[in-house]
Amino acid sequence: MGMGLNKYKLGDLISRHERRNTDLQYGTDDVRGVLNTKGFMSTKANIENRSLDRFLIIQHGEFAFNRRTTRNGERLGLGYNDTDQTYIVTEDYVAFSVAGHAKKILLPTYLYIFFLRDEFDRYVRYDSWGSATEFFNWEEMCEVPITLPSLSIQQKYVDVYNAMLANQRAYESDLENLNVAIAASIEKFKHSTSRIPVGELLEEIDVRNRNGAISNVQGININKEFMLSVANLGETDLTKYKVIKKNQFAYSAMQTGRDECIRIALYHEGEPVIISPAYSVLQTKVKSVLAEYIMLWFSRSESDRYGWFISDSSIRASLELSRFYEIEIPLPSIPQQQALVDFYNARHLILRNIAMLDKLLKDICPVLIKGSVEEAK
Repeated sequence: MGMGLNKYKLGDLISRHERRNTDLQYGTDDVRGVLNTKGFMSTKANIENRSLDRFLIIQHGEFAFNRRTTRNGERLGLGYNDTDQTYIVTEDYVAFSVAGHAKKILLPTYLYIFFLRDEFDRYVRYDSWGSATEFFNWEEMCEVPITLPSLSIQQKYVDVYNAMLANQRAYESDLENLNVAIAASIEKFKHSTSRIPVGELLEEIDVRNRNGAISNVQGININKEFMLSVANLGETDLTKYKVIKKNQFAYSAMQTGRDECIRIALYHEGEPVIISPAYSVLQTKVKSVLAEYIMLWFSRSESDRYGWFISDSSIRASLELSRFYEIEIPLPSIPQQQALVDFYNARHLILRNIAMLDKLLKDICPVLIKGSVEEAK
């Protein structure tokens, strides 16, 4: 072990917090859950009738983790509050921070980068215990080994991480501004333009992968994005799959009611892919509408709520194509649509950059930790 490196157990460097929201200073808007990708999110739990006085307070520079999530995608749910906001989390979580005496040894952000590595999740998975629900408790967290370089070396690598994070957040801020501009324009069209049924704008086409030339199978998710199919395709006959090309839509009638989401996505890439025969492939059939404009309209949460409202009441809660075709959308002129589509294309580019930076941030964490340790040797 080089002179610039020291080995510790995390328990020597962190302290647990049990500050409760006893005076109810923080409300439902401050409640957060933790992600297994290591971050805080607005909670999905129903907390309407729950008293928040036992919830734990998480201030700037503090961490929280969910003891129960080690089987959640093989990852530990954990968040680090690097914002100026104060959050509250369920008392089932464990809250902690870098201990006062350890602040000259360990930077909180360096510890967060340490947690972001797949290697940490593998350690947790190996070390957690239990049966159907596995646990990784405070005692186990305290036993995690960590090798630390000097504070100045940590700072150097934290600065690299923070620069990338600032870049990502700048894109996210641009995205918010764009979304506001798009929403304002659409709201204006809603009240100033005649509405046309979707069935007069789109038509279904059915081109199959008959010669099996395309093997890239994609699906669509509730964020209305294309993604690699998660289905097991081992024995699947891909010649029955439908071909989708640039500026065509994939549409799924299924589970609109369950997910409160109209499952539709516009394909942007130049290279065709194939999708399940259960999907419909749609394209514009008139010159008075731009495909991206339609996609923008159905990207709105208001459109999703309406789709949920009119989806059938069966167990499958479908929004069949004939029903989808009945939805009316305002149709401004092509120049007006194009102005919105320019926003849409900018948003698509920003989303792609955010996703790319997200992957880079994740991929760089093990490199940063390894690099800092190597430099200290």
